Amino acid sequence: MKTFIFDVDGTLLDTEAMYMKSLQAILHERGIERSYAELATTFGIPSKDALIRLNVSDIEGVLAEWGPRTQDYRDTVAIYDGIPVALEQLRSAGAQLAIMTSKRRFEYDRDVVSLGLDQYFDQAVVAEDIAHGKPAPDGILLAMQRLAAQPSDTIYLGDTVYDAEASAAARVTFGFAAWNGRTPRDFTPDVSLTTPQAMLDLL
Repeated sequence: MKTFIFDVDGTLLDTEAMYMKSLQAILHERGIERSYAELATTFGIPSKDALIRLNVSDIEGVLAEWGPRTQDYRDTVAIYDGIPVALEQLRSAGAQLAIMTSKRRFEYDRDVVSLGLDQYFDQAVVAEDIAHGKPAPDGILLAMQRLAAQPSDTIYLGDTVYDAEASAAARVTFGFAAWNGRTPRDFTPDVSLTTPQAMLDLL
């Protein structure tokens, strides 16, 4: 592989608690009780889809509040162990690195740039850059276009069925970020990586 494109949540960053605890608090204030475990089953899919799956009625209202409320749990976000070292080693070996995320620009700045992870990447594609989010291939294809990358030499690293479907639609290899401690649900990855260091074996 010559080009490595990354999802953010559940792949580069452990952001589950930030999103799930803030959503749980918002729903509680509206008289809706959901266990953390139930909410966590939606982690990694677009926010609106998550609320639909949870049968939330005031979707637009909750969406408007959810983003700002994540700030209350910002201190729960962590970079997965081994990510910075692996990214640096991939770059040193000549690999092209990009981010393709469903996050909006302000979320990318808040979660990725603030932690200094942006320094490792040649390109970043965020929600505002594309017309159709995952599972459509638009984001992966745009990142590849910007890097002049070929599908046969490209892998997308992610953790959800949407990531797997977007990879298939873009005709690139899908790598499951198993270093997050989860197991694939509803999909079979092309390759499963138990540690970030394992990416070096794909070069």
